[in-house]
Amino acid sequence: GLTPMLCVGELLEEREAGNTEDVVLRQLRAGFSEMDPDKVAASMVAYEPVWAIGTGRTATPADASAVHSAIRSALQELIGERAAKVPILYGGSVNRNNVADLLAAENVDGVLVGGASLEASGWASIAST
Repeated sequence: GLTPMLCVGELLEEREAGNTEDVVLRQLRAGFSEMDPDKVAASMVAYEPVWAIGTGRTATPADASAVHSAIRSALQELIGERAAKVPILYGGSVNRNNVADLLAAENVDGVLVGGASLEASGWASIAST
């Protein structure tokens, strides 16, 4: 009954070098390379920039949207029209102050919350967004 989730994301150095999309798509393709397309279609993907995890820094909604769009396109190459149903989440210092903007971004299907889920009122605020 578990849903597999593939997490992909770049280091700060890779981002600053302009290699975000290349790194993320390489990870995506490697992660799904030996999976049956039906299993890929039943999975989730989380874009979690390594530089944002636990740092308080987060991608802008526009940046998240662009990466999510690239992920969706790569999924379409891998599994065709079924790619439209694969949820693509954003994770990386999601909190009550940025969750609404991230969720409003085009191509962002949801969020993956880490440390912010440990504080009850913050988690409640995120969950009710």
